[in-house]
Amino acid sequence: MAVKVSRRTEYGLRAMVALAELAGDRRPVSLPTIAEMEEIPEQFLDQIVVKLRKAGFVKSVRGVNGGYLLARPADEISVGALVRLLEGSLAPIECIGEGVTDPGAVCGRARGCHTRSVWLRVMEALTEALDSITLADVMRDEVPAPEASR
Repeated sequence: MAVKVSRRTEYGLRAMVALAELAGDRRPVSLPTIAEMEEIPEQFLDQIVVKLRKAGFVKSVRGVNGGYLLARPADEISVGALVRLLEGSLAPIECIGEGVTDPGAVCGRARGCHTRSVWLRVMEALTEALDSITLADVMRDEVPAPEASR
């Protein structure tokens, strides 16, 4: 099974880490600086940053020395929150997606499906893992090791 995230999510996470590193002294970082540093197309990065700003992860500063800053400390921003914002649902199959109240309406086999519980567990493990990692962890290359199960 190939679990893939979109370029939007990959670039968004890289941009947030770069922003956290560069804005450590509380000076705004320009979009072109982040785009060049992370080799992200500037127009695409602009779309991503708009979404991050609207969700309250970054704030913008206008003016000649303007740019972007993290809206809160890096240790208060989880990778999971960023991935959910940029990627959408973490559900590997439709019937367990966020907001699905009637799995049978999405898939006629949902009620008698023996594999649905497997995908629920996968989604829960992925959510737990991503939520346990902060931007600060990523910056320090200290992503917590997964706990052994069973």
